[in-house]
Amino acid sequence: MANLWNDLISKLPNPHFLQTYEWGQVKAKYGWIPYYAVWTDDGKFHFSQTTDSLSLITGQCVAAALILKKQVLSQGFAARLSILYAPKGPLLDWKNENLRDRVLNDLQTVAKKQGAIFLKIDPDIVLGRGVPNNADDVPDNAGQAARSELMRRGWDYSSDQIQFQNTVLIDLSVPVDEMLARMKPKTRYNIRLAEKKGVGFRVGGVGDLSMLYKMYAETSVRDGFVIRDENYYMTVWQLFMQSTIHGQPSTLPLIAEVNNEPVAAIFLFMFAGRAYYVYGMSRNIHREKMPAYLLQWEAMKIAGANGCAAYDLWGAPDVFDESDSMWGVYRFKEGLGGEVVRTLGAYDFAPNKLWYKLYAEIMPRVLDVMRSRGKEKTKQGLG
Repeated sequence: MANLWNDLISKLPNPHFLQTYEWGQVKAKYGWIPYYAVWTDDGKFHFSQTTDSLSLITGQCVAAALILKKQVLSQGFAARLSILYAPKGPLLDWKNENLRDRVLNDLQTVAKKQGAIFLKIDPDIVLGRGVPNNADDVPDNAGQAARSELMRRGWDYSSDQIQFQNTVLIDLSVPVDEMLARMKPKTRYNIRLAEKKGVGFRVGGVGDLSMLYKMYAETSVRDGFVIRDENYYMTVWQLFMQSTIHGQPSTLPLIAEVNNEPVAAIFLFMFAGRAYYVYGMSRNIHREKMPAYLLQWEAMKIAGANGCAAYDLWGAPDVFDESDSMWGVYRFKEGLGGEVVRTLGAYDFAPNKLWYKLYAEIMPRVLDVMRSRGKEKTKQGLG
C-alpha cells in the first residue's frame, strides 16, 4: 500500500518525504502509530490506521496528512493520553480558506477524540524568502495569513521545533552550466579542486551502510552533535532505499573516495519532484581535498536527472549571523547557489491547556528525577 499513499500525496501541494508511507513505517518501529488522514472534494474525511481503504475512496483527494501517535506512558491514567505529530503536514492548498478551515476543524476534532495532549503540525508554509532584513527578503502574504489563522484558532508556536524552520533550496530546473554559475566562486573552485586532487565518486548500496554509520559516528564526535543508535539509521536507510521512483531507488548513498577509500558521504532522498540532503558524514582524512563539495555537485546532477526541480539542503539558521550554531554549515550551503526559504515552523493544538502545560513544563522535570533515581539505584545494586 506504500505506492497508493505516496501516489496520493505526491499530487498535493508541497509533498514531503516525511509524509510518506516509509516514514510512517520507520516511526512505527519506535513506538509511534501511523494514521492516514484524507480529505476529498465530496466533503468527506477519512481517518484510518491503515492504507487498505484508500482504494475505496471515491472523491478526489484535496488534502492529506500522515499523523503519528504515541502514548505518553504505558500505565495508569496517563496511558489514555497521547501526543500526535504530522511531520511536514498536513498537505493542502493553504491559500484555500474553506479547505483550510475544514482541515483544521477535523484535525482539532481528531486531537480531542484521540486524547491528545497536543497535536503538532509543521507544514511547509512559506513565510518569506531570502535572508531577513536584506535586499533579497521577500515576505509571503499567503503564509502570513495562514499563520494568523492558526493563532486565531488557539494554536501555539511550539517550544519544541522538531524540524528546521528555515532551509536553503537550490533550483534544479535550469541547465547545469547555470547551476554552476549561481555558485560562489570559492565553491566552484573547491569542486574543481576535488576533481583535480583525485577525489572519486560512486553510488553506494546496502553493503555500505555499516561503514557509513561508522563514518557518521566519527562525524558526530568531531562536530559535537548527538546521533541515534545504529539500528535506527539502518531502518531509515534500508526502508527508503527499497522505495522506488520510476523503477529507480528514491534514496541513494553517495560516497566520495580517495584511492578507493571512502572519505565522505551524503544520503540523497528524492520524492515528488524534490530532493533532500538529510545525512552528511566525513572522515578526518583528506578533508583538504574538498570531497563534500564534489558530493553536493554530484547530488544536484543526479537529482535533476531524476526529475527533481528543487534540492532542499535541509536546514538554515534561525538567526542569520555568526551567533547561530548553524552559521558555518549555512555558509557552505549558501555557496552552492541556493535561496533561503523561511517557513512556518511547528504549531501545537492543545485540547486541554492544563495537560499541555504539565507536559511541556513539569513532565520533563519529573522524568529527570526518575532517571537520576534509577541511576542511583543501579549504583547501589537495587535496580
